[in-house]
Amino acid sequence: MTDFISSLHNWHALFALSNTMLNLAQAGRWDELIDHEVKYVSLVEEIALNPLPAGNAKLQEKARALLVKILSNESELKGLLQVRMSELQTLIDQTGKQKSLTTAYGKLSGNILIPNEYNP
Repeated sequence: MTDFISSLHNWHALFALSNTMLNLAQAGRWDELIDHEVKYVSLVEEIALNPLPAGNAKLQEKARALLVKILSNESELKGLLQVRMSELQTLIDQTGKQKSLTTAYGKLSGNILIPNEYNP
């Protein structure tokens, strides 16, 4: 009976952690999300190493229901992460363009450009 309780406890803990991670992503708290990811992976590994004992249909049904919710959270989290990745890519691109502009205009520093001196 203790194995049943311990196994189901891990499933509940994983679901709670997936909710926390989803809430962090929705709030844009990415650093905290990464901290929780390590705990999440550890719990998944623990569940994989200690599966639910066979023969208890009620317990397996509870775990199955939790798994559906966990997978739903993962799917939503993945979508939020894709949006964040796009935002970061945009920032990286902008930084590259700013660096190019700084380099180009930096070469002109110290030169005084007078519009009237230019004769095509």
